Amino acid sequence: MEMNSEEDPSPMSLLDLPQSILDFILKCLSPKDLLTMSKVCVFLKRKCQSDRFWENHIKEKWGRVISDAVYKEWKWHIEIAKDGVLMKNNQTASMGSFIGDWPNVCLCSYLQDCNFLTAQKSNNFMMSLYFSLQTGSFWFPAQVYKGMMIHNALVNYDSRSNTFQARYVQNGDWKLIGKKIEWDMVRAPSVHTSPYLLYVSQSIQNLKPEDHIEIQWRPNAQSPYDWFYGVIGHLDSCNEDCCQCHYNGKKIVDY
Repeated sequence: MEMNSEEDPSPMSLLDLPQSILDFILKCLSPKDLLTMSKVCVFLKRKCQSDRFWENHIKEKWGRVISDAVYKEWKWHIEIAKDGVLMKNNQTASMGSFIGDWPNVCLCSYLQDCNFLTAQKSNNFMMSLYFSLQTGSFWFPAQVYKGMMIHNALVNYDSRSNTFQARYVQNGDWKLIGKKIEWDMVRAPSVHTSPYLLYVSQSIQNLKPEDHIEIQWRPNAQSPYDWFYGVIGHLDSCNEDCCQCHYNGKKIVDY
């Protein structure tokens, strides 16, 4: 019987791949597949929980509706969890971040269930943020279209209906703006100013007739500002055949 003198090559392991190729493969995986891959071994667990892979998934799915304020608020929740405050106080309910003085208090974010932030999850910033958004545990600041108004609100995601629900806090009370809000009705806040502060645009002098703008409005000094649409119009004295309105310091807004 003739023997094969050449030994069969040993099978290649995923871990034998060059680092750049392995990273490319992991970058192409879905969140579900990343979780599955993380159970293979300790090395892949660390790799699959890396912020850079989960940051891509956050930007791809949530980039349109979250702003830098969301990352800042999630960092606040992470730091609270790492400090062990929740464990020391045996806190198992909800936790929110507030700014301002009463009655001008703004609820910045809201974690519905503090048990969500286990020690392991608090060590993986982007991955824990992704799943806090995906499961609807994290209420985050955003803006919601309703008619001609744009409301500053806290929203959370319902994966079953692929929609959002939104609430805002006024004088200590939660008020529902709506449920089953579609994706195209939610956006990241257009400015970084607190809803209780007047935003001063640097572009006012450059506005001209027919420009579409958004204007802050609130019913009283104790309420946060919302936004509504307007269009720059012509001054009463304008000769539209030779319009000079954009050179005037006064602006007419049509609602």
